[in-house]
Amino acid sequence: MRDVIATEQAPKAIGPYSQAIRANGFLFLSGQIAFDPASGYLVEGGASQQTERVMENLKAVLEAAGSSMENVVKTTVFLKSMDDFKRMNDIYGRYFPENPPARSTVEVARLPRDVRVEIDVIALA
Repeated sequence: MRDVIATEQAPKAIGPYSQAIRANGFLFLSGQIAFDPASGYLVEGGASQQTERVMENLKAVLEAAGSSMENVVKTTVFLKSMDDFKRMNDIYGRYFPENPPARSTVEVARLPRDVRVEIDVIALA
């Protein structure tokens, strides 16, 4: 059994994917980039500002599914440049002050809309 999760509090899917899927007690969240759902525009600024928006988008999808950041078990962080690692990590760490989830962080050649940060999540439902 699987359920599609969608919320207006995070950017709408712009392709053939869902914001999240609930299956077998887990939530699988699609990667979020720094779109502001209220304005529909990318957040201005660098990796810090983009990471903040990404984390808020992820938080909104988790809450729409009845979960929270405390239930996140794994994240994958995609960075346009590892030079942004510290800036991303400083913001990211504020969302997981205790018992942070497992994480992979990779540098990629290009991200949608040429953003600096994209993050996806697996959480307990």
